[in-house]
Amino acid sequence: MEKDIINEKFLFRNIRRDEAGQAAEIERICFPPNEACSSEMMLKRVVKAPEFFLTAVDKKTNKIAGFLNGLATGESSFRDEFFSDADLHNPEGSNIMLLGLDVLPEYRGQGLARELMRRYLCTQRGNNKHLVLLTCLPSKIRMYEKMGFTDRGIADSSWGGEQWHEMIYVLN
Repeated sequence: MEKDIINEKFLFRNIRRDEAGQAAEIERICFPPNEACSSEMMLKRVVKAPEFFLTAVDKKTNKIAGFLNGLATGESSFRDEFFSDADLHNPEGSNIMLLGLDVLPEYRGQGLARELMRRYLCTQRGNNKHLVLLTCLPSKIRMYEKMGFTDRGIADSSWGGEQWHEMIYVLN
């Protein structure tokens, strides 16, 4: 989907507190149970770090079609605790740990994930952040490389009992 069409179809903005449940449901659809963020933890993330969420809201339905969420930190390596402890969020931290990129199945294949990431990275660059880190399964490495991330190899994180790759994007 071309950028103009994406802009016509979606409104991009930070999440609202009353959308935490909707985000948790999208997470449940997009990730297996052992990896998905719980409703309780999603609400904690939304309350603690709404400015580190970027949602794509379908203008016709007014529902979230996809979103990115993360926490700021001074740390430069991903660990499991970022998924389970929103209190690790430090708004002054120079790095972002991306906790999820979720796009509902009916919106996939249209470039929405790529546009969410592009906008998120531009925003964080403007906020003087330095690194964006995420973890992904081997099957997603190529997708994130196309978005400009570099594979650091096997991550320290084993969230959900999986072996993840740590990906990094240098903002400046």
